[in-house]
Amino acid sequence: MTQGNPPEDAISALTFSPRNPTRLLVSSWDKYVHLYDTNAGLNGSKLTAFPHAAPVLDCCFGETDGVLFSGGLDWLVKLFDPETGKETTLGTHDGGVKSICYNTEIKALISGSWDHTVRLFDPRSPRQTSKHPQPHKIFSTSTINHKLVVAMASRSVYLYDVRNMAEPWQRRESSLKFMTRTVRCMPNGQGYASSSIEGRVAVEFFDASDESQKRKYAFKCHRQVEGGVDVVYPVNALAFHPVYGTFASGGGDGIVSLWDGMAKRRLRQYQKYPASIAALSFSNNGKYLAVGSSSGFEDGSEEGTCPPESVKILVRELGEGEGKGKGQ
Repeated sequence: MTQGNPPEDAISALTFSPRNPTRLLVSSWDKYVHLYDTNAGLNGSKLTAFPHAAPVLDCCFGETDGVLFSGGLDWLVKLFDPETGKETTLGTHDGGVKSICYNTEIKALISGSWDHTVRLFDPRSPRQTSKHPQPHKIFSTSTINHKLVVAMASRSVYLYDVRNMAEPWQRRESSLKFMTRTVRCMPNGQGYASSSIEGRVAVEFFDASDESQKRKYAFKCHRQVEGGVDVVYPVNALAFHPVYGTFASGGGDGIVSLWDGMAKRRLRQYQKYPASIAALSFSNNGKYLAVGSSSGFEDGSEEGTCPPESVKILVRELGEGEGKGKGQ
């Protein structure tokens, strides 16, 4: 199902509500965050949109569906109430806000920026509660339980316990040889997957014991042979299935694949989309997969401009057992 009224420029992120399988939040280079009800009528409906002064790079839901967060190239971290239309600026970074995530354990919004800092905000009394300098630009963050993964430039990955942000509890180097594009925590809280601009995905585990670290691995994906040449695409998006723990990857090749990370195998590959895959999200019940697709640099446009007709949000209803891993 194609979602009606898509953004007018490239999609930067999309996420289903952790509580409602038909509420979808989408951020875009069109300087807006868009909220959809994917179940209203045939193509769903746009409920509201709220603006930034510059392209929006990430978005997420807070404690309820009435609390929406976003961050972008205006350096701002914003909170929006879709019921009242009230918007609040939680704080300002000194550079683009690349990644945000909400931690339910400590009820805090976490933002990561190109200004080399991670910051925590308390949405209940809108203010910054702490600021944590990092060695590099931040590309992606993900949180589960009390854990926070911060993926940075120079293949640096820091793991934090959100209850004590003074020091990372582990400093790691990415298993991937090239720049990290995105990182996502496993729903069971045991580890995370990360992807790179060079057609690879790594599966890693939090437990630092040798036994656990032996289980980590990386694999090649999103590569196509075109005219006898192996063309490698960035893996822009990862999303874990909330029930089965399998995960989807989306690449610059317009392909979405489903993987069983534990069995180290691909479960299926969906039909090719007409443009690069920018973002992926499973609904909280695992029934729907939202796919954000839009053209950009890797499609050969010199300025990286995105033709509006290439911007699409597709919501796929998964069949019975689709997404199940081996032996589940």
